[in-house]
Amino acid sequence: MPHHPVVIGVDSSTQSTKAAFTDAVTGELLAVGRAPHRVTGEGGARETDPEVWWNALREAVTSGLKESGVDPAAVTGIAVAGQQHGLVVLDGTGRPLRPAMLWNDTRSAPQAAGLSEALGGSDAWLQRTGSVPVASLTATKWQWLRENDPAVADATVAIRLPHDFLTERLSGVAATDAGDASGTAWYSTATGAYDPELLTLLGLDESMLPAVAPTGGTRIGSLTAGAAAELGLPVGIAVAAGTGDNMGAAVGLGFGAAGLLDHPVLSLGTSGTVFTTTRTRPVAPLLNGFAAADGTYLPLGCTLNCTLAVDKIAELFRLDRQDAVPGGETVMLPFLDGERTPDLPTAAGLLTGLRHDTTPQQILGAAYEGAAVAILRALDEVLRSSGLDPADPEIASRPLRLVGGGAQGRVWVETVQRLSGRGLIIPESGELVALGAAALAASAATGEDAVAIATSWQSGQGPELPAVERDVETWERVSSVLDKAAPSLLS
Repeated sequence: MPHHPVVIGVDSSTQSTKAAFTDAVTGELLAVGRAPHRVTGEGGARETDPEVWWNALREAVTSGLKESGVDPAAVTGIAVAGQQHGLVVLDGTGRPLRPAMLWNDTRSAPQAAGLSEALGGSDAWLQRTGSVPVASLTATKWQWLRENDPAVADATVAIRLPHDFLTERLSGVAATDAGDASGTAWYSTATGAYDPELLTLLGLDESMLPAVAPTGGTRIGSLTAGAAAELGLPVGIAVAAGTGDNMGAAVGLGFGAAGLLDHPVLSLGTSGTVFTTTRTRPVAPLLNGFAAADGTYLPLGCTLNCTLAVDKIAELFRLDRQDAVPGGETVMLPFLDGERTPDLPTAAGLLTGLRHDTTPQQILGAAYEGAAVAILRALDEVLRSSGLDPADPEIASRPLRLVGGGAQGRVWVETVQRLSGRGLIIPESGELVALGAAALAASAATGEDAVAIATSWQSGQGPELPAVERDVETWERVSSVLDKAAPSLLS
């Protein structure tokens, strides 16, 4: 075992918790403890009891300690990168009043529209927060709760995001970071603080919210005796402010002021996301203009219809997800579960271009292509929001970093490569969010810059696949259907 200090990076996602025990000097991944979550809800509802997250964190840390053989005394810091946007409402003792509404709970779409109108339109929100209200953002969920369960809303003493809830359990300190706070729609990326007018509109008092730390790697407190006893860790180790999962992945890739800027990333997970980090504050109506964990910005496009939608089509045809072939004339828009970039929360899937000789394998391939084109068009918008021209040869030649579970799938890799025309870098580590959190923990323990730490670990490195000639014909065919089906889609 190494004699270096060890840090723990926690990735608390929609489906599970992972605790990455990481050598703080070399970045070597010593072990990853895991524990599942339970998501409930029908229709547009998606909820989880926040206590499930704490129990899963405890289980993941305990199993990671056992697997790694690390002496608990070697652990110097811990940080959480959590799923963004979830609404956690607490009573005066810090206990949840109800299950958390998750980021992919789409019930608050009407409230999103109402909030946008109440402030005079989407541009007013965009200029303040960097994001237009959509069903995924926390403010819309809080408004939904106020309208649909006013008794619980009235009883709410404190509001937390998922990672805030866990950080407070670790440290006893109510703290967040600008990255995750920027996904609430009540934090202003223009001022770097909660927006008083938006809080008034939402019936919130700032005292209900956690303090915002300067960066996700800021030490906001120490592990309490109670948390230490539950986790089997030393009392008093550094607890970082932590951040949202997308911001954590950016740190894990070495993206930020001390690393790479303005380079594109495509994450294929429960959702499909595209993002970069930039010094330019993004203000783009089709994107979320988030803050990053290190003081820069993270423009991001997100779709709920990515790997899960493709897997659903494979299930319908009883195919393995790798059985796909290019769709040919067939086009599928796999909007099966609501949408976010573009904002189409009530959209349904669309299939066109069928012939007598169309095969199930082509329809599955068309689902891959539809999802890929939609998210790659969002990527162009991400680059524009950073002041970059996607058509500029120098920008277009920058390799695309492909991460998430889908990056391990042959058809996803081939489809993205063919439709983007970019070279692909596929990082060898599959735990970028957890490693990003580990770098934040190391930053809290040492005071060093988290992105610089992750860059020295080379956690975002991996093999590079060369660019291939872009499949312009498929791109234009799918884009044409997208544009005709919904004129408000990306142009």
